[in-house]
Amino acid sequence: MLNTSTAKAVIDHALFLGADFAELFVERQHSGSVELLSGEVDKVNSGIDFGIGIRLFFGHKVLYGYTNSLDEEKLKQVTSLLCAKDKRDQIAKAGALNFTQHDDRHPVSMPFSANNHVEEKIAFLRRVDAKARSQSDKISQIIGRIAQREQQIEIFNSTGLHVLDTRHYTRIASSVVATHGNEQSTGYEAPGMLSGWEFNSHVDPEELGEVAAKQALIKLGADACPSGEMPVVIGNGFGGVIFHEACGHLLETTAVAKKASVFYDKMGEMIAHPAVSAVDDGLMTNEWGSINIDDEGMETQHTQLIKDGKLTSFMVDHMGSLKTGFERTGSGRRESYKYAPTSRMRNTFIEPGDASFDDMISSVERGIYAKKMGGGSVQPGTGEFNFAVQEAYLIEDGKVTKPLKSATLISTGPKVLKEISMVGKDFALAAGMCGSVSGSVPTTVGQPALKVDNILVGGGN
Repeated sequence: MLNTSTAKAVIDHALFLGADFAELFVERQHSGSVELLSGEVDKVNSGIDFGIGIRLFFGHKVLYGYTNSLDEEKLKQVTSLLCAKDKRDQIAKAGALNFTQHDDRHPVSMPFSANNHVEEKIAFLRRVDAKARSQSDKISQIIGRIAQREQQIEIFNSTGLHVLDTRHYTRIASSVVATHGNEQSTGYEAPGMLSGWEFNSHVDPEELGEVAAKQALIKLGADACPSGEMPVVIGNGFGGVIFHEACGHLLETTAVAKKASVFYDKMGEMIAHPAVSAVDDGLMTNEWGSINIDDEGMETQHTQLIKDGKLTSFMVDHMGSLKTGFERTGSGRRESYKYAPTSRMRNTFIEPGDASFDDMISSVERGIYAKKMGGGSVQPGTGEFNFAVQEAYLIEDGKVTKPLKSATLISTGPKVLKEISMVGKDFALAAGMCGSVSGSVPTTVGQPALKVDNILVGGGN
């Protein structure tokens, strides 16, 4: 996308002005979406964005700017503006740029740029809509959406790095509203995959509509959730959002380098129950949060964060490595050329254990089964969180009895890690989007079902 000689000239210019490190991140993104509202086509969007991000290091200081121009002089102008306050009396030159071809671990057969399949997508969403609507006359609104994105990136830096990558993202979402009298509730399912439109063969539209509709319907007329500290069994898949938000961000050097994480000095220590092992993995084939290379050009990897309760690694980007001394883990990520990269999660999950779901439920005299988690908020630095439970049930005398509504889980990441006593075998992953200082990036959360011995539950009682 960018001429190599131009990239070399801009990098040399940055080093001439005193930068210790210079990087160009070139991106061309083609995206599109189709949305149906209650069975009718509501939106069809498509667009192309292009830009180049310029990142410079002066010691531990990061300077960043971007432009939509490929012109060498304009790129040098942006570089000069960035260097204006940090110009040093030193002259250096980068070595030759050496193109490296990495392996593509994520095959795609139906890329968005070849055919956007609008009619097929509309037909698919109508099947979702019809199935959701057939569940009850209480279904009042259904929104179906299919979004695709094809991101081409090219990275050059002053170490001589030159790499290319193309990423294909497809996500299908079903949002359902159920209404009864003055009461209203919602259901939501949104699987995603690092793939082209062939992803549709992995998703049953009828099942997607049915699951979202039943989530909405189950809460109509449900009992209020009891409040207080009690044991909770958290369901598999999207249940992993609690680990992601309340603990995962505390293991990124974005927080660790600033000592804004309670785990910054806990390497090698027991920070969780011995039943807990956790991973951040970018290698998983075609998973939503996977990447071939990170947004700094480093090949991704499997990173063991916690092993049998012990902290074994952080997620480390380039600047995070310089500040902390930990080796990079291929975790530098950004939303687009408009953001400088920082350490971010990829596919982050608690690994399977050996407990059975039935044993977890039967061990609870009175508590909550949080089958499906929703959104929440987390206090950076401490990991204090409160998360809504999208689908919850009461556990009485070791049995799941009745559905509940308005359940909230409240605790801190460090505390909840030590309260997990049983980890199941029914491992599953779920797609999501993660926002942080480098924008919003595709990430996967996951876990098997697990038992938290004691956590504060907020409800209607």
